[in-house]
Amino acid sequence: MPPETDAQLLRVAIIGAGPAAFYAADHLLKSRADDISVDMFDRLPTPFGLVRAGVAPDHQKIKTVTKNFTAIGSDPRFRFFGNVQFGRDITIEDIRANYHKVLFATGAQSDRRMGIPGEDLRGSHPATEFVAWYNGHPDFRHCAFDLSQERVVIVGVGNVAVDVARILCLTPNELAATDMPSYAIEALSRSKVREVHLLGRRGPAQAAFTTPELKELGELEDTDLVIDPAEAALDPLSVEAMAHSTDRMLARKVDLIQASAGRIPQGRRRRLFLRFFVAPAELVGDESGNVKCVRLAVNRLKRTETGTLVTEVTGETEAIAAGLVFRSVGYRGVPLPGVPFNERMGVILNAGGRVLDPDTQTPLPGMYVAGWIKRGPSGVIGTNKPDSVETVERMFEDACVCQMLKPVNVDREAIVKLLERRGARPVSFAEWLQLDRLECAAGTAAGRPRAKFTSVVEMLAALV
Repeated sequence: MPPETDAQLLRVAIIGAGPAAFYAADHLLKSRADDISVDMFDRLPTPFGLVRAGVAPDHQKIKTVTKNFTAIGSDPRFRFFGNVQFGRDITIEDIRANYHKVLFATGAQSDRRMGIPGEDLRGSHPATEFVAWYNGHPDFRHCAFDLSQERVVIVGVGNVAVDVARILCLTPNELAATDMPSYAIEALSRSKVREVHLLGRRGPAQAAFTTPELKELGELEDTDLVIDPAEAALDPLSVEAMAHSTDRMLARKVDLIQASAGRIPQGRRRRLFLRFFVAPAELVGDESGNVKCVRLAVNRLKRTETGTLVTEVTGETEAIAAGLVFRSVGYRGVPLPGVPFNERMGVILNAGGRVLDPDTQTPLPGMYVAGWIKRGPSGVIGTNKPDSVETVERMFEDACVCQMLKPVNVDREAIVKLLERRGARPVSFAEWLQLDRLECAAGTAAGRPRAKFTSVVEMLAALV
């Protein structure tokens, strides 16, 4: 039976609205009857996190996961508070006063640095900014990238790096079939880029990209994929590691790399060079402070005393003249006000999803974490599901022994009244669905999947 009062509800707050947040909300709601309520907060009016602002705009199939998330939004036990920023509109003290449990699922919002000379020259950018720009993230819509350069270097060979390389190589027709904002389509269609160099510091067997991502590079409409057969060859340590690997897809990925190596270019408009065993040692600038060259160190693998494979420099060097550089060497979490943070790992301090007291290393009652801000930036979207389920199970275990926050407000509407007093303008899930319909309609009119709002002001104006 439904509870008679809000006081009987187990009230849970989720900070963040990406996949980890929605997987957690789904498991919370499916595991309890009518004695739970879940409020989700995000600083943007739009939910879904990196599914909206990180997944490549030409990967529409991956974005269909939001259909499952949308179903959660119709549950009366669930509320979405978009356009509400933790630390500004609501604080950790507000959470403690209104909820029994809080789960942080804010992802990894910043990039890791390379730590080399010249990294901050003009023309050197984190890939995270470029990805957010071409996906229409409101914070990055006004970023500028010098696409008049003919040669671009991308440091890293993970899926994000491969996405950046592929986007730089798409033709105007390929760009027009995406949900990329018009400003990005126009800029990329005018691009003068002719060469893209993807740099991997280790070998083919250690490359982080997946086989489907690699396969797409060989299927670009007007770009030749170029791989040096010598760099595609496996060294003895990689051969040994592969023989003991449990990754069933690794051999297929290496086979595809080696099959693509040495192919004769077909004279297409652009060339995409996939490199291995090279890493930037320095970015060299011109007299105006712009990147003009990337100095590379040639690497090889060695085994440490513990058996781990690491790279070491061979002493050989080379240089690539380039005026635009993107670093894609990993994401990093951002600290939240009042929440313990592990600076070295770039995650919220936790054990199995329970947030820890930094002094005692014991769990803080009622505080939890899921997703990249829990484990670091690893895995694909689906990896967040078991991660979030693990955390929710810890939440239920602790609830059974009354390990939770002690809210003083029993009224579920208290948080709504608080946001009103603070002058916040929350966007509900119903309002998000209204924005979604407007974007899809505008996209259909233009022959595209959707035409995104890229400004919070525009979003709020559309809801008037």
